Amino acid sequence: QMNLVESGGGLVQAGGSLRLSCAASGRTFSTKTTGWFRQAPGKEREFVATISWSGGRTVYADSVKGRFAISRDNAKNTVYLQMNTLKPEDTAVYTCAATQYRATMKDDEYAYWGQGTQVTVSS
Repeated sequence: QMNLVESGGGLVQAGGSLRLSCAASGRTFSTKTTGWFRQAPGKEREFVATISWSGGRTVYADSVKGRFAISRDNAKNTVYLQMNTLKPEDTAVYTCAATQYRATMKDDEYAYWGQGTQVTVSS
């Protein structure tokens, strides 16, 4: 069993920054690939970024490449998503998820999910 809890969301103006955190319980978190997904109102959930268990491999959606950075601190059982140069279209509920598989963009390959944190970017 693994619990994931996101934090760090909020309201920010366009061009601003936020850092999201995903804190996990469970000894095996450090062996799991961890990703971030987001879902805006009326839209399907979409992949944002993922990081391998070692941190050695990261994958980003084209829409956030160059603006967002995913990282992890396995000693703290935490994965981060640094979001810079935020745009109104980044507004969504951001959720972290973990999988035993390699870094993947497919949400159906993630077995563990958090509850999400709201990010709102005003224009």
